[in-house]
Amino acid sequence: MSTIALQTLPCGADAAKRLAARLGLACGEIAVHRFPDGELRVAVAPATDTAILYAPLDQPNDKLITLLFAAEALRRGGAKRLVLVAPYLCYMRQDAAFHAGEAISQRAMGNLLATTVDRVVTVDAHLHRTPDIRTVFPGIEAENLSAMPAIAKALAAGGIDPATVVIGPDMESEPWVTDVASRLRLQHMVAGKTRHGDRSVAVNLADPALLSGRPALMVDDIVSSGTTLMATAKALRAMGATAVDAIATHALFPPAMIAAFSEAGIRSIRSTDSVPHPTNAISLDEILAAALRSELTTAQLPETTT
Repeated sequence: MSTIALQTLPCGADAAKRLAARLGLACGEIAVHRFPDGELRVAVAPATDTAILYAPLDQPNDKLITLLFAAEALRRGGAKRLVLVAPYLCYMRQDAAFHAGEAISQRAMGNLLATTVDRVVTVDAHLHRTPDIRTVFPGIEAENLSAMPAIAKALAAGGIDPATVVIGPDMESEPWVTDVASRLRLQHMVAGKTRHGDRSVAVNLADPALLSGRPALMVDDIVSSGTTLMATAKALRAMGATAVDAIATHALFPPAMIAAFSEAGIRSIRSTDSVPHPTNAISLDEILAAALRSELTTAQLPETTT
């Protein structure tokens, strides 16, 4: 039988250990040392036949180099299969060249990872014009999981006002909003958005009367600048929403912005643990473990965990 273990980048250690415990796997932490000139030295735990690499890829550039070096060490150490678990997957936004000379980052990243690992597992990747994540990673396995089951489960467990209206801050959020609202049996609405720049947007909703006297819950995949979320919250408050809360799969905004969200009328903002963040409130280990159990079928689990 083959062996299998999980190894994690230091930034993802807490979530990785929860995932490893759910799967019954050992979890080793990849050691990273930065030299004075900025170069990195990377060391991995002993290789197993299958190595699951856990890496939240926010602030990605150094992490990508670390992954490349870790993969080299693991392959040389005898790993036959590398599985990348990247709950947040970087560089997926740009899937086309919108101006002359622009790089298509999604294509470049897909080709790079496809030559490094054998399988990619991610959550709510930013693939709005790419219908199938497998086209991003030629020749390897790839899955784009939805965080909505985990989000809906957490909301149901915590209790949610049945009068709540689930709001999508733009048309791209419609699949997530529809899913969560359906699971919780709530009404939902998707806003129209006109972007005037990276930090300037205008928001409108087709049925403002639906919000009057009712709480609103905004659901989105990525919160980065936070501009859309704040503009939507202000619009919802103006339409008579009694409270505005927000949930995001990926919290990419600086923690200092939480105060600005509050000033914009957002009562609370919660995120999944796809990226370590003070707003983390929803664990993804259940959905990730379900996707990874196929890796365990022929493997012999290590006897101890670290």
